[in-house]
Amino acid sequence: MTSVNVKLLYHYVLTNFFNLCLFPLTALLAGKASRLTTDDLYHFYSHLQHKFITVVLLFAFTGFGLVLYIVTRPKPVYLVDYSCYLPPPHLKVSVSKVMDIFYQIRKADTSRNVACDDPSSLDFLRKIQERSGLGDETYSPQGLINVPPRKTFAASREETEQVIIGALENLFENKKVNPREIGILVVNSSMFNPTPSLSAMVVNTFKLRSNIKSFSLGGMGCSAGVIAIDLAKDLLHVHKNTYALVVSTENITQGIYAGENRSMMVSNCLFRVGGAAILLSNKPGDRSRSKYKLAHTVRTHTGADDKSFRCVQQGDDESGKVGVCLSKDITAVAGTAVKKNIQTLGPLILPLSEKFLFFVTFIAKKLLNDKIKHYYVPDFKLAIDHFCIHAGGRAVIDVLEKSLRLSPMDVEPSRSTLHRFGNTSSSSIWYELAYIEAKGRMKKGNRAWQIALGSGFKCNSAVWVALCNVKASANSPWEHCIDKYPVKIDSDSSKSETHVQNGRS
Repeated sequence: MTSVNVKLLYHYVLTNFFNLCLFPLTALLAGKASRLTTDDLYHFYSHLQHKFITVVLLFAFTGFGLVLYIVTRPKPVYLVDYSCYLPPPHLKVSVSKVMDIFYQIRKADTSRNVACDDPSSLDFLRKIQERSGLGDETYSPQGLINVPPRKTFAASREETEQVIIGALENLFENKKVNPREIGILVVNSSMFNPTPSLSAMVVNTFKLRSNIKSFSLGGMGCSAGVIAIDLAKDLLHVHKNTYALVVSTENITQGIYAGENRSMMVSNCLFRVGGAAILLSNKPGDRSRSKYKLAHTVRTHTGADDKSFRCVQQGDDESGKVGVCLSKDITAVAGTAVKKNIQTLGPLILPLSEKFLFFVTFIAKKLLNDKIKHYYVPDFKLAIDHFCIHAGGRAVIDVLEKSLRLSPMDVEPSRSTLHRFGNTSSSSIWYELAYIEAKGRMKKGNRAWQIALGSGFKCNSAVWVALCNVKASANSPWEHCIDKYPVKIDSDSSKSETHVQNGRS
């Protein structure tokens, strides 16, 4: 307890060092000014008259620099509101229902030489499902609930259209925004990218204007949501006085795997239906009605390394079935990507006290070599109030909780989202932010850190600053279940889903 108090005192003193020095300096200048006489002021005025040109030039350069700064500085990007899609109740699936869906998919695959009720494969799927951290109220697409399951292109299109249109209709209704005011549109979906594109589908459905700047991002994995935000931010810095609409989703019907390769079967147990629509603005007048201001986005791509590039890869299995293979190296690759991302983000958000401690240990490690084994791990909780860690699975949350030295309450939004909605891919970080709001924890000035991991391999971060005491939006996905959370999840097994999937037999 004493060490904690000492660190807090150190943090306060170093963070407020300039303010603490400013008070005695101001008192000293005030004392000097009080002793000035009329003659002193006259001599000072005479001196300025002799240096008139110098004074004019000084003021001119100062004014020019101030105007240049105001004109060229990036305009703030505001998050006006967002909406997370809540599927209808009839799409809700329990763990046992998911196992039945797996059975039906295998049964429908008549080209298989293996029995559809092969106990070893079903037992493997059941173990993954039980250890995944998902609950009994996640959602599956209609096509997979049907008997027999419909894995058609039409079923995939129906799923994605239902998610995107549902999220957008709720967003437009909540904020009373005319869709024709949207100037920028970014849609990301990794697995399902039809022609016409998903962004074109949004333009057609909501009759957006003809000169809209529209983009569809595909194949970029679970971290694509932050990539879409970063792209929209850059476009808002160029196109003034407009709205940007970001839509993040994933397609489960298209991505379901029906083969026997266990490294490809894991994703079936984790991914569920979900999506989010985010409305951004660079209009100064929107600050008063916005929830957040975008503080930072940091993108890290480790794809130059072959191991990182191949650790999450879509392809054919031995029998020609298409699936997404998760490599046994994924945990190490993810750790490297997160470390590099934090190294870039840390200097932007950490207080001076933490930067100083890291700098001291960095120098000490260089000088003392092996005597200091690890660099100092900064306390991000001094800079961040809320953490939205991508709900990619229990293992992902466990690793980041340990490496960032977070408390159970810090990762509660991630674990609760995983349990209630499953891994909704790039939209999961928005369900987590909605959870924090529904709990009434987001206060004015709080900072929220969204961190997402995805194929490639990528780690991307976005930091938001709350502009008010943020309340949950109407029709929040947590509206009818927030009081049930957090739930106590059984943690008697130390093996996570990524550990199980490596034991291929």
